[in-house]
Amino acid sequence: MSSSFKVQVSKDYLVFASAHFITFRGHQCETLHGHNYRVGVAVEGAVDSETLFVLDFSVLKQITRRLVDEIDHKVLLPKLNPKLGYREDGNRLAVDYFGEPTYVFPRADCALLPIQNSTAEMLAQYLGTRVRDELIQGGYRHLTLLEVEVEENYGQSATYREVLALDGVEAGAARASASAAPTRPV
Repeated sequence: MSSSFKVQVSKDYLVFASAHFITFRGHQCETLHGHNYRVGVAVEGAVDSETLFVLDFSVLKQITRRLVDEIDHKVLLPKLNPKLGYREDGNRLAVDYFGEPTYVFPRADCALLPIQNSTAEMLAQYLGTRVRDELIQGGYRHLTLLEVEVEENYGQSATYREVLALDGVEAGAARASASAAPTRPV
């Protein structure tokens, strides 16, 4: 009989206050606005026979805090969005929407992210893949599932789930899924 456990962290300091806008279908672009995002991270796996835990909570907290601090108080810009273009002019970053100048920001206030849109789903996936990579780099290869939830407002969140290993074989992004759910952070 096999069993697994789930450990999760969601702390007051696992937050980021950032501005963003979303591009919609067709030629619609949301206006710039901000959220006080909250992040929760959970992993599943077997309990270590020596330590009797799946993963030290501090490992998840340290990784997640470092990642949210990178995007805290930034304008989140989706680098892979085909509707947007970016031009750097000295210490300024201009954002064009379908070729039309739309915004100009101080470059230091921007986080250009490798995502297609700055939705809660894509932010959860971005943070999830970063957490996964850091866990693997740290040698935590026994974990079987990762979940990252990004809440942009109370009761309004998206969760990214990724199967990390199947019978000891890493499954990676091929087994990843994202879902939106009106729940509180994990």
